[in-house]
Amino acid sequence: MKHTPIAPHVAWFRDAAPYINAHRDRTFVIAFGGEAALQPGFAALLHDIAILQTLGVRLVLVHGARPQIEERLRARGAEIRYVNGLRITDEQALRAVKDAAGSLRVEIEALLSMGLANTPMSGVRVRVSSGNFVTARPLGVRDGVDYQHTGEVRRVDTEGLRRHLQSGEMVLLPPMGYSPTGEIFNLSAEDVAIAAAVALKADKLIFFSDTQDLRDEDQTPITHLTADQAETLLQGPRAIPDELAAHLRSAITACRQTVERVHIVDRRQDGALLMELYTREGAGTLVTGERYERLRPAQIEDVGGILELIHPLEAEGILVRRSREQLELEIERFAVIEQDGMILACAALYPFPEEQVGELACVAVHADYRGGGRAEMLAEYLETRARALGITRLFVLTTRTAHWFRERGFEPGELKALPISRQQMYNYQRNSKIFIKPLPAARRKPG
Repeated sequence: MKHTPIAPHVAWFRDAAPYINAHRDRTFVIAFGGEAALQPGFAALLHDIAILQTLGVRLVLVHGARPQIEERLRARGAEIRYVNGLRITDEQALRAVKDAAGSLRVEIEALLSMGLANTPMSGVRVRVSSGNFVTARPLGVRDGVDYQHTGEVRRVDTEGLRRHLQSGEMVLLPPMGYSPTGEIFNLSAEDVAIAAAVALKADKLIFFSDTQDLRDEDQTPITHLTADQAETLLQGPRAIPDELAAHLRSAITACRQTVERVHIVDRRQDGALLMELYTREGAGTLVTGERYERLRPAQIEDVGGILELIHPLEAEGILVRRSREQLELEIERFAVIEQDGMILACAALYPFPEEQVGELACVAVHADYRGGGRAEMLAEYLETRARALGITRLFVLTTRTAHWFRERGFEPGELKALPISRQQMYNYQRNSKIFIKPLPAARRKPG
């Protein structure tokens, strides 16, 4: 048999086969800014994303709209206001947000609906879904600044997203969220992407960057970093472009929750997405998380770590202040989640055995690790401990997180429902709300 050289595209296809198999039925969240839609290569970018869909990847697409919003505000002669990098979204700005996000959504859907011959979209039928998958809440007033209709992600409808993904649809998420009272909030697309990836436990979160790729001191591209290495790089003396630094911080946040791999890809490089995902060499920077966490009872050696964790929340008035001496005396009441000697989260159970009542208190998670279910893990752990102690009701006092406890089975209660000794300790100046949850008796194993 005569030997002939293998055509380059055949060799590439063979090399890509393992990645095609590995990515099939996986969930990817892909995010890009509104700037991408203004560039000539936007159609090619979306067509590459559509190729992932045809290869069996489940896709959530998150888009920004900053330049489109500002274009509309300038056309109306409106003021463009940012404080601490966040847009102040007044009524006029909100109208621009809705207009820009809606127009961009239609444009994206149109490009994903193309079916021209001799293009990557030939013969492809991409179904795109969008909707009220993101519940948001207002940023409120911070340092005296009212951000009005600028909000932050509160919850992602994971079940709804999965239902659409499992039916073969691509989900499109705009930088907007909705409240249970029918309000609309302007959100950061990057925050929406992180929240969606964490909620879905996505296999990959991919950010498209508009800046040069990440390089070391010798100008060699950095193709792989752990979250800890990325954090060290950000804290170092080297200057990193603002957008790239923001993507790295987002990658760290996602990796320290439920997302194992975050890719940062230069969208200006044609085909970079496919090269990053389907070649050995890649075309971007991969940030990976290495979680070594364990939930355990607190020990006296943890006092310093717990104090460091709860101090910012005490300063904000979210938690009641605890002295080191008090914490040392009560340390057996606490449970912690620890990683490599660092306390990531804590919570405490204070039993009142005579009344068969317990107080769940001091629930705190490090700011960089929120959203990964750690608070819920601690609450479930302490509920199990409470049942073992014969506790039939659990109560909490809170000023800021009522919705979190309501979503986990706690109902509003009255001060008189608390143990007498706890009623006497109630701080009327804090005016904490009381919530109570009945605990079913622990199940006994059959004999």
